[in-house]
Amino acid sequence: MAVAIGAHPSEVVFTASGTEADNLAIKGLAWAGAERGRRHVVTTNVEHPAVLESVAWLARHGFEVDLVPVRADGIVDPEAVAAAVRDDTAVVSVMVANNEVGAVNDLAAIADLIADREVPLHTDAVQAFATLDVRVGGIAALALSGHKFGAPQGVGVAFVRRGVPVDALVHGGGQERGLRSGTYATAQIAAFGAAVESAVADRVRLRDQARAQTDRLATRLLALDAVHRSGPADPAQRLASHLHLQVDGVDTEALTFALDHAGLAASGGAACGAGAVKASHVVEALDVRADAVLRLSVGWTTTDDDVDRAADVLVDAISRLRAGRPVVA
Repeated sequence: MAVAIGAHPSEVVFTASGTEADNLAIKGLAWAGAERGRRHVVTTNVEHPAVLESVAWLARHGFEVDLVPVRADGIVDPEAVAAAVRDDTAVVSVMVANNEVGAVNDLAAIADLIADREVPLHTDAVQAFATLDVRVGGIAALALSGHKFGAPQGVGVAFVRRGVPVDALVHGGGQERGLRSGTYATAQIAAFGAAVESAVADRVRLRDQARAQTDRLATRLLALDAVHRSGPADPAQRLASHLHLQVDGVDTEALTFALDHAGLAASGGAACGAGAVKASHVVEALDVRADAVLRLSVGWTTTDDDVDRAADVLVDAISRLRAGRPVVA
């Protein structure tokens, strides 16, 4: 893991999930900052709930929080992040890539802009690692989750740079530099290591495959009337694996129900937002209609046949819903 992200092995802290890794980094950096009189946090309004809920918890415990709004395409302006940083800022957290719309942020630019402020920069890289070369230059802390690139569920990583003050959330036997006490989940960690090696070795091929597949799907769907791509227009600024659409004239809840009945996994928001009906905070932050969005993504197991069948199902379901015809027999 350390080799893959350009870190020292001692800076790799194994956790049970990306969510725990985010909590450890953000709360740990914030509490360490509070000990030096810093009780201010900067993040964006489209972060994963693991980040936003951690920040909200800090706000309930005396921290001030600035949520920097993103542009209409889901990308945050590095200058806006830097402008929000104050002398009492304890931590800045900006995700590498958004898990819903796939927008990729310029973390290097943000790191450069705040380098002389002595403020630790944390990033949630969970969605990005499978297809992007994630490195920790300029980053104080980073979160990953193994299930996003083939490891079992239940194992993640918090990169925590040596020399950066961080308070532990879990206390006990002092494992992981004292940052995360508890017996190691050795089998999951070994599987995580194997998945990292495979993911890094296969990353370029997977990225090219995913880009071709999402482009293939987009070509079919954008040919329909009143279907538009949302998120960044530049392919280099969005994840190859993600396709985010606005489908006018169709209710997202009805569409996702029809797709589920046809065996196609799709979402109107985050994939981890199981059972969610209301629009996600990410969708509400973008320049799209919240009741007409669709999130599609592909992975290392997706075949071209899967993509073609998905396109057939989507075209049929959209056409039926717009015509007021039943989509479920």
